[in-house]
Formats: sequence, structure tokens, C-alpha cells
Amino acid sequence: MIYNKLGRTDLKVSALCLGSMTWGTQNTPAEGHAQIDMALDHGVNFIDTAEMYPTTPMSKDTQGDSERIIGEWVAASGRRSDVIIATKVTGEGNMNVRNGAPISPATIKVALDASLTSLRTDYIDLYQLHWPNRGSYMFRKNWLYDPTRQDRSAILDDMNEILECLGKYRREGKIRHVGLSNETAWGTAQWLRISEDRDLPRMASIQNEYSLLCRLFDTDLAEMSHNEDVGLLSFSPLACGLLTGKYSAGGTPPQGSRKSINDNLGGRITPRLWPAIDAYQAIADEHGMDLGQMALAWCIRRPFMASVIFGATSLPQLENSLQAAELNLTDEIMAQINDTHKSHPMPF
Repeated sequence: MIYNKLGRTDLKVSALCLGSMTWGTQNTPAEGHAQIDMALDHGVNFIDTAEMYPTTPMSKDTQGDSERIIGEWVAASGRRSDVIIATKVTGEGNMNVRNGAPISPATIKVALDASLTSLRTDYIDLYQLHWPNRGSYMFRKNWLYDPTRQDRSAILDDMNEILECLGKYRREGKIRHVGLSNETAWGTAQWLRISEDRDLPRMASIQNEYSLLCRLFDTDLAEMSHNEDVGLLSFSPLACGLLTGKYSAGGTPPQGSRKSINDNLGGRITPRLWPAIDAYQAIADEHGMDLGQMALAWCIRRPFMASVIFGATSLPQLENSLQAAELNLTDEIMAQINDTHKSHPMPF
């Protein structure tokens, strides 16, 4: 397993990070615990969760169960020091959490205390803002994204207030480091500028969607990541299972799979999608590779990548994905992937 320094922190995180958003709906507590054990046996030291998880489906009844499942494992195993735990405070608009309230000192206090209780821990290694209060172009909103209604002064005041609050909890030892999610290059630059100007917590990472099929990070965000030491934690590197080969155009999705619950996979199913998947599958087949392993190994090789967050709903799926850490992609394969991206740049 490769380990990467997370931003300018003292944390060394595994190149693969175990995601937990299926635990509590698609996975039982026992299955979640078994996944943690298997991942640690393969060198993974990083677990990502969020107070709003599980997803697929999301509901008020299950909100927070993923954290609680991790907490049960922490309490039973006594291995808190063996794992780096990242969680997130929910942003504005999710009605399952605090009736959709935005991130603020008041909501952070409630959220952080609840996460610490659920996770059975005294501290969180990486505390992330799930999405900006001003909104985000992630989740297919990039097609109609319009930032011209934003109030710059109000945004900066909001950032200052939140960073002051995070600084308080860092001094108290409840959080070690902070990070972003679903952010932009401009937004990240402002967080960093304010933290440097005022000696407030510095954002160590940015968790955005990134995969062979979603490469919005490749330009301005990649430049920011490199020059400012803000590592990418990529979510959906398998594009919700689309890059595993288990789905096909017009086919019936496997029972219990994410697509069987959310048919369009958050707007990812488009006419452009299937030719792109076929093209990447052809590369994997030519070189005798598993498509999912190739997709994860490619993400790991990206120069701005801190860790690749992936999930599984079964131990065989998990074991298959973990093998990506040892997969070597030759220059020829990388060139073929680049050519395919040029032919299929924005499948969804």
C-alpha cells in the first residue's frame, strides 16, 4: 500500500480510503465491521464517513447510522489509533439533517458533538465541510452553474466565522485537521487565504467527485491542489459501480445494487455514457485487467491524489478493489486512457 501525506499535516493516509455510505442501508453493521477488518488487513488506514450517511436511500430514520456502525467497531476492537477517521458536517438543503440548515458555528457544535458520540471517539482526524453554503456545481449542476448571484462579502464573512469556529474545536482537541468537499478552485483559495491571514485552521484536502468518467478536477483545481498542497480525496472513483462492468445499457441491474435503488444514479445515466464505458472496458480487456481495478489504479496515479475513496457492498467486491493498490498501469495504458478521455470527455 502506498501512503501519502495529507496536505501540510502530519497524517499519512493510504492511497485507498474505505468509504462507508452503504453501511446502514445496503450493508448491515456486521458487514461494515467485516469490511473495516479486511481493509486494515490490506494496509488501508483511512475511513471516510459523514453525518448524513448512509445514502441509497437517504432518510431521517437512518441518518447517522454509518457513523454509529464505525463507532461500534471502534468500541469493540479497541483499534482507534490504527485508523484515520474523516467525517463531514452536512451543508445547506439536506432536510434529513437539521431541517436543511446551513453550516454555521451553531450547527457545527451540534454536528460535531453528535459525530464524536456516534464514532465513540474523543477526536476526529479530518473534519470536512460537505458542500459550500453558497452551493456547488457538483452532482451534475455544472451544466447550469451560475455564480453571478453570489454575494462575495457575505461568503467571506461566512468563511471567517466558520474557520474561527473550527479553530476553537481544534484547540479543544475535538478535531485534528479540516478539509473541504464539493468545492471550487476560487472557494478553496479563499479558505486558504483567510486561514493564512488570520492563523486559522488550514484546509488540508478537498473531497470532490473524480473518476475516468468525471474529470472536472483536472484543470484549475489540479493547479490549486499542486501549488497549495491541498490533496484530492476522490469520491465515486468507480462512478457508482458503472466502472465495474456490472451495469449495461438496457440491462437489469443486480438486485440490491445502487442502480436498482436509484435508476439514473444521480444523473449519471446518459446516452453518452455507455460508449465511454465500452471504450474503457476495451482497454482493460486488451491488457487482461479488471475494469474496476484499472479505474482505481488510474486514480491512484494522478499527481494531485491524496487518497481514493471507494465503497463496496460485499467482501468479494472489497477484496477485488483492494487489489488495485498493486496494479501497475504502463505508459501505454495511460496513453490509451488519455486518448479515450479525449473521445468521451463528459459522459454525464
